[in-house]
Amino acid sequence: MAQHGRFLRVENTTRNQLIAAQCAVADTFGSRLRGLMGRTTLEPGHGLLILPEWSIHTFFMRFAIDVIFLSTDYTVLKVREAMPPNLPYAGAWGAHAVLELPADVIAATGTQAGDQLHLSPATVPDEPHPPA
Repeated sequence: MAQHGRFLRVENTTRNQLIAAQCAVADTFGSRLRGLMGRTTLEPGHGLLILPEWSIHTFFMRFAIDVIFLSTDYTVLKVREAMPPNLPYAGAWGAHAVLELPADVIAATGTQAGDQLHLSPATVPDEPHPPA
């Protein structure tokens, strides 16, 4: 799911809310193409940051996800709550990155367009993370 096990902590600084404690980074062609396809779940506190990217689909996914479209400075441009599997397209013009999260994170954190997110290196536990 992530290139070389790289994980980020994602916080909404506008609302002082933790979005994801361990967000994998998909920044290669293969990791962006694979995304969350084939997984059975996305654990609470986890996510996937896809960059550069401005649109996604949910073909071959098995669960709904929350989606946040981000500018180059990680300002929230658009949110999509509980996007179901097998949809052909969701995007935001001008987006630089897409953050995929477990369903209900957007509602739980109150995240909305205009909010500012902050990304920093995550502390990853010693146990191995399940592969994508």
